[in-house]
Amino acid sequence: MTDLTLLHESFRRNGRINDFLLDALTDADFGLSDNQGGWTVEKHLRHMAGFRVGWLWNLSRPHAGPLLDPTQKDADGDPLWRWQDCPPDELVAAFKAGDEAALKAVGAALNEDRAFDDPWKEGAYQSNPAHFLQHTIVHDSHHRGQIMALLRAGGRTAEDMDALDNHWAIWRE
Repeated sequence: MTDLTLLHESFRRNGRINDFLLDALTDADFGLSDNQGGWTVEKHLRHMAGFRVGWLWNLSRPHAGPLLDPTQKDADGDPLWRWQDCPPDELVAAFKAGDEAALKAVGAALNEDRAFDDPWKEGAYQSNPAHFLQHTIVHDSHHRGQIMALLRAGGRTAEDMDALDNHWAIWRE
């Protein structure tokens, strides 16, 4: 089996950075947008957290289960994401549960020496299931950059932005 120690550590650091960002946001920050039709800070965060359950629904439905609310269904009859309409301050729990489910799904696939399911025929991480964790890190980073730009444009001071940039220290530990 491949040694995933470094990747797991990177994935967990990514989660800590998400926590750092969420902790730094004010209630007003969640509503910031570019005022040109782009997503709000809250929409970016919901998308980031929902990315995990969306992909796990495709890759490993048993691991998506804890992230779903079986009492609520979408138009196709599939269960909805448990944090679908939660207050923004509950997104921390959504990220934590999604990260844990992703780690378990990757671990199970690797332990069973199998590729992920691929019902949507997207080539879902066929070379190595661990690429899902890497994809999640890159995806989160992309959206965190957009959130940082919205915070800057929304009036955060240079000092505020410098404090937010302290998340880089997590990568240098």
